[in-house]
Amino acid sequence: MSKSAQRDAAARRRFLKMAGAGLATGLSGPALAALAPAVAGERSLRLYNTHTGEQSNAVYWADGDYQNEGLAELSRLLRDHRSNEVGAIDGGLLDLLYLLATTLDTRERIQVISGYRSPASNAMLHKTSSGVATRSLHMEGLAMDIRVPGRALAEVRRAAIALKGGGVGYYPASDFVHVDIGRVRTW
Repeated sequence: MSKSAQRDAAARRRFLKMAGAGLATGLSGPALAALAPAVAGERSLRLYNTHTGEQSNAVYWADGDYQNEGLAELSRLLRDHRSNEVGAIDGGLLDLLYLLATTLDTRERIQVISGYRSPASNAMLHKTSSGVATRSLHMEGLAMDIRVPGRALAEVRRAAIALKGGGVGYYPASDFVHVDIGRVRTW
């Protein structure tokens, strides 16, 4: 194993250990996200936008801080595909996704069905679907709808619930799991 891979593995173990300590003490959502900057190493996400076909391997956290270039790249990838509007994606949501991918032990690209959603898109979707909240956390860059290739949707749901990082919605008929960094809740 290369030195870089060893550092990444050690950083993942430290991150999981710290996150586990946070969960054991009842920390979740924003509190869990607050733990993230204390972890050394580098974090990246392998994402695929199912609507645009775009993909990313952006490093969004390194050298003890969030990286503006990586955050901008991911925010662009996760933009509202209906309006092409880019909204800032919260680093805590990216940390939750990173932790979820680590928990699921996957190197596959996480498929994103919905990231940021503009207020106009959200209002339109709310009118046509009972599953879209009026004040959706997607509009604040705090939520994503995802699936993970090679993992059953129910497995993704269970792993997300176990992290207690926020809300988890299960939509098997639409083939996605909703994750957010709002209140811990399930539906």
